[in-house]
Amino acid sequence: MPNLIENFPEILTSCRFYLELKLEGSQDPVDAYFLECKGFKRNQEVIEACEVTAQQWGAAKSGLVMRTKIPGNIKTNNVTLRRGMTRSTTLWRWFESVQRGNWAKQQRDGSLTIYNQQAVAQAVFQFQSAWPISYSLTDLSAGSNDIEIEEMELAIATFTRTQ
Repeated sequence: MPNLIENFPEILTSCRFYLELKLEGSQDPVDAYFLECKGFKRNQEVIEACEVTAQQWGAAKSGLVMRTKIPGNIKTNNVTLRRGMTRSTTLWRWFESVQRGNWAKQQRDGSLTIYNQQAVAQAVFQFQSAWPISYSLTDLSAGSNDIEIEEMELAIATFTRTQ
């Protein structure tokens, strides 16, 4: 009898992941690693079709109303990325380029990779046509020794799970 524990899939934890973002013209293999990723959500709308059948019910003179649910449009949410601020200005330059009206030329693809406890990739989500829609920094305080956090929200066209 095979060992069930060995064949049971490991539950992935969120403490071992990185989001890879590669921007055009960069010399680095990855432009940014992030501490947090929020909003990876994709859903499909439901369309309700309503029809009246010939079947009569009760004392009604008309037919029975039947509702059928069918799949509608797919919607992908915006993704919010957070990381410790670095000296790199790559993300800021990308944001500025989009703000100057070059958003169509600045759309980028990327991936979110989640690792197991042995640091082996277990889940990979590829996203397409991302561009930054907001950029912010956490509040600053001279009396604090907290890490400065850089946050960027991306509009993405779609994402798929590839692994």
